Amino acid sequence: MSDLEARADSLLVRAASGRPGPRPPVWFMRQAGRSLPEYRELRVGTGMLDACRDPELITEITLQPVRRHGVDAAIFFSDIVVPLAAVGVGIDIVPGVGPVVDKPVSDGADVDRLRALEPDDVPYVTEAIRALIAELGPTPLIGFAGAPFTLASYLVEGGPSRDHARTKVFMHARPDLWHTLLARLAVIAREFLRVQIEAGAAAVQLFDSWAGTLSLADYRDFVLPHSREVLEPLAGLVPRIHFGVGTGELLGAMREAGADVVGVDWRVPLDEAARRLGPGAVVQGNLDPALLGADWPVVEAAVRRVVDEGRAASGHIFNLGHGVPPDTEPDVLTRVVDLIRSLG
Repeated sequence: MSDLEARADSLLVRAASGRPGPRPPVWFMRQAGRSLPEYRELRVGTGMLDACRDPELITEITLQPVRRHGVDAAIFFSDIVVPLAAVGVGIDIVPGVGPVVDKPVSDGADVDRLRALEPDDVPYVTEAIRALIAELGPTPLIGFAGAPFTLASYLVEGGPSRDHARTKVFMHARPDLWHTLLARLAVIAREFLRVQIEAGAAAVQLFDSWAGTLSLADYRDFVLPHSREVLEPLAGLVPRIHFGVGTGELLGAMREAGADVVGVDWRVPLDEAARRLGPGAVVQGNLDPALLGADWPVVEAAVRRVVDEGRAASGHIFNLGHGVPPDTEPDVLTRVVDLIRSLG
């Protein structure tokens, strides 16, 4: 079997397609990054966006958790604001703060400046993924992008926000401009995913990190149509994973947006998530990341519970309910992977 055939028949792709293997595949959001000492050493003196534009750094950072933990998939090292910077948005990732926008979006002229993403805007993505595919062999690579709502929230707020109040006011007070903004961001996100797929990614994940701040009605009216414009055109190319935080009330709508797999945070048990999603649902998640700091018997019991609950779905990809906390001991993640492998 060739590496290409092996990736297409990997535990990850099989589970995402509703054809689960003997055990759930396992990978971790934010597995490539700040919890690893080798990552911190490599990043000394290099800004986040600079690292995300360096094919050699991208390749090495993406491979680090695969080597250390033996996870069943790599996640492409990047950031959700990379495509925004690539199309000319003045944005930086400030240590300890997050993405900060030079000039927040406030009017039609700001929206008009957002142009579509072209493959030539992100040549380092294609170069890095091709190098990764050669190194990963049969291990699948997951590409990703930020969803239109989450990207819009950064652009409107100017940076991270606790309540996303400006975003909600913009959404309701200027609905026509809001839909124009999200339509443009949908094109950027979709083409960023397409670049990764064409370079060799075996699956993609759309992160809607802040969608959980919305009611179901607002999500359906103001967000779902645009997330669908990202995901539906990619149907049949690779499995599509859709994830948000605090989205327990939105799970069904997120599946409607075109997801093959719905990521679930730690607040909703996976068997309940499968019930909410309906027949044929495939779920990803959802160990509470905070528990990684507990004694091993606590972690082990929680992992076993998540695996048991995931059996209620047509497929289950084991993950955390959010990203790996920066203070996590790497050996704990390795033990989690070993435990899940033993369950097969």
